[in-house]
Amino acid sequence: MLHFPVLLEESVDFLLKDLNGNYIDCTFGRGGHSKLILKKLSKKGSLTSMDKDPDAYKYASKFKEKNFKIINDSFKNLDKYFDRQSIDGILYDLGTCSTHLDQAERGFSLNKDGPLDMRFDNKQGFPLSEWLQNASEEQIKEIIYNYGDEKHAKLISKAIFKSKMKNKIITTTQLSNIIRDTYPEKFKKIHPATKSFQAFRIFLNNELEELKESLKAAEKILKQGGFIVTIAFHSLEDNIIKNFFKPSLVSFPKDIPLNNQQEKKFVCVAKKVRASKDEININPRSRSAIMRVFQKI
Repeated sequence: MLHFPVLLEESVDFLLKDLNGNYIDCTFGRGGHSKLILKKLSKKGSLTSMDKDPDAYKYASKFKEKNFKIINDSFKNLDKYFDRQSIDGILYDLGTCSTHLDQAERGFSLNKDGPLDMRFDNKQGFPLSEWLQNASEEQIKEIIYNYGDEKHAKLISKAIFKSKMKNKIITTTQLSNIIRDTYPEKFKKIHPATKSFQAFRIFLNNELEELKESLKAAEKILKQGGFIVTIAFHSLEDNIIKNFFKPSLVSFPKDIPLNNQQEKKFVCVAKKVRASKDEININPRSRSAIMRVFQKI
């Protein structure tokens, strides 16, 4: 199974300003970005990659480079492993690894029948099938609408709830077929269940909250002058990133004769970088990717 890292050359070029520096790949996946970083780093430089997926950890454990380390944990815990201002650059590729989508047994696929799981770390928490069985129609609707921006959330949630009250939904194709058969618009290029599956995945893995926590930790451990490179694949992630790196407003009490001021901790180096047409032709999943690069002042 092939995995194509998105915006590979562009992201690594922005990240590696000091080939003797210390870097973090927060989302190892199948190591596409990590491999290129290690190839370009000097022997004095180091790379630590993180991934909470046990399969990714096993894959990364095969790497033999002495200046490489893999941590099997969520990137929200960055500051547990690194000292303050000790890192030269941090990379976030927030896309779902292609192997998750291609391996039916991981429970992410729309088209391949497998257990309805969707956990990145399947040793923690509970599968989606279990959550669905206990969820109300209103809860299902809120997840699909808030995390998937699905305009037919009410219709889809009603169909899911009605179906699961008759028979437990335990496989991916059961769920995708319910959504497909309910969807009022014709099936074109994108499967009708795409946004709903995305929403359930984001919710189940607590992706947005973990990203917020991770960015706070990244700010602590990044050196002055260091870079954070982010690659987001939907507006919810991208909005979190944009809002985090916005200058914050410092307000003074009314009795102090000073105007409110902006506190700027980062400067935006690259804004809304997109995959090229050639990359999109090779890897259609890259079409929604947005890369942003920030330097710590």
